[in-house]
Amino acid sequence: MVQGTTSDAGKSTLVTALCRWLRRQGVAVVPFKPQNMALNSAVTADGGEIGRAQAVQAQACHLAPHTDMNPVLLKPNSDTGAQVIIHGRAVTSMNAVAYHDYKRVAMQAVLESHQRLSAQYAVVMVEGAGSPAEINLRANDIANMGFAEAVDCPVILIADIDRGGVFAHLVGTLELLSESERARVKGFVINRFRGDIALLQNGLDWLEERTGVPVLGVLPYLMDFHLEAEDAIDTRQTAKTGERLRVVVPVLPRISNHTDFDPLRLHPQVELSFVGPGQPIPPADLIILPGSKSVRPDLAFLRAQGWEEAIRRHLRYGGKLLGICGGLQMLGRTLADPYGLEGAAGESDGLGLLDFRTVLEPEKQLRNVSGQLALEDAPVSGYEIHAGVSEGPALANPAVRLSDGRSDGALSADGQVMGTYLHGLFESSASSSALLRWAGLREVQSIDYHALRERDIERLADQVEAHLDTEKLSRLCGL
Repeated sequence: MVQGTTSDAGKSTLVTALCRWLRRQGVAVVPFKPQNMALNSAVTADGGEIGRAQAVQAQACHLAPHTDMNPVLLKPNSDTGAQVIIHGRAVTSMNAVAYHDYKRVAMQAVLESHQRLSAQYAVVMVEGAGSPAEINLRANDIANMGFAEAVDCPVILIADIDRGGVFAHLVGTLELLSESERARVKGFVINRFRGDIALLQNGLDWLEERTGVPVLGVLPYLMDFHLEAEDAIDTRQTAKTGERLRVVVPVLPRISNHTDFDPLRLHPQVELSFVGPGQPIPPADLIILPGSKSVRPDLAFLRAQGWEEAIRRHLRYGGKLLGICGGLQMLGRTLADPYGLEGAAGESDGLGLLDFRTVLEPEKQLRNVSGQLALEDAPVSGYEIHAGVSEGPALANPAVRLSDGRSDGALSADGQVMGTYLHGLFESSASSSALLRWAGLREVQSIDYHALRERDIERLADQVEAHLDTEKLSRLCGL
């Protein structure tokens, strides 16, 4: 099990790296995260949803994503509450206090999934969540040491040196663990190091002497590296020259599946801007309304920021507007949540840019799909994760014709506004190129996003072989 001293220490990255390193050796390995809290999710082969990071880790193992890889997924829909997804299916929404008691039930789901995976694979590579030293979350823990103790697995502790304080993070985390938990930590990994490793060696020697825990290695800071973020929005972009398409994404409080925009961020001809609270929407060729876990509250937030007026001005000047999932729902005339699935029950006026109405239903729709865009008949594949059911005249001119015979979304009569429930639109080079041409980019360079992701997974496995003690890692994996 890989645990971290902080969030974003590199747990997901290290698990992905170790999964591909083991797979290279022909080891049957599977990723596993007992509990994940994230609004980036993926649809699995068995028709459920799991955290997006576990789907990428499955790719590293050459496996199709499965709900057992992330049996408990929490999708926050307010500052104090979240939708609880067990074995890929939403079972309830509850506040943090209620969930603290519910963790005993959730732990059973975790152990059932772990047992099934352990029976099928030689190595189960487990990822923790946050930090094991969060004292207020220690009781009934199912995400870190509580799980490790329950299944009796060794732990690697990873810390990020780039943010500073790496020795304090590692030593302090150990100090806050129980004696049995400390004994479970079998090695340290230091992540994102820049510079000459010789300058770090005396610190590593001190750390091993102080704690008695070996340092398994130091991973370098990788430039031009991409791995889909578990939750935080990755805004990094390389310098881009020549003709560029200006794309703006308003960042909503409950923005979901913002990994939709990673292919745009990496595209050499796209200048992608995320606009946050208090910021005006700048001039753009394309504005994309993203997915949302709480569409009605996020729509109210959008209006409070003055972004609705900016969107209408953008359209008057000939700009294009795309809504994805929750963003699609915002484009319609009304949005109703009669059961209070995403907040207080009620109905809101939409932006009224497309003539349809959406009602949120208790049964979430989860599908991996393929089809053709209305634009250029470009082939497209993606996935649906939504509770909304949309109906109205605008849907007679769909954005996508799906291979299962259904249609999806809508394209306005003037071709300026498009909405779809499909996530992953920009991952296919054909559909991405068609969308960029629609938005105004004349000569589009085709990029293979899947090849980029595969390239960086391979780079991670190379780093394991070059910088970590693979003999000790093999022993920890029972090989």
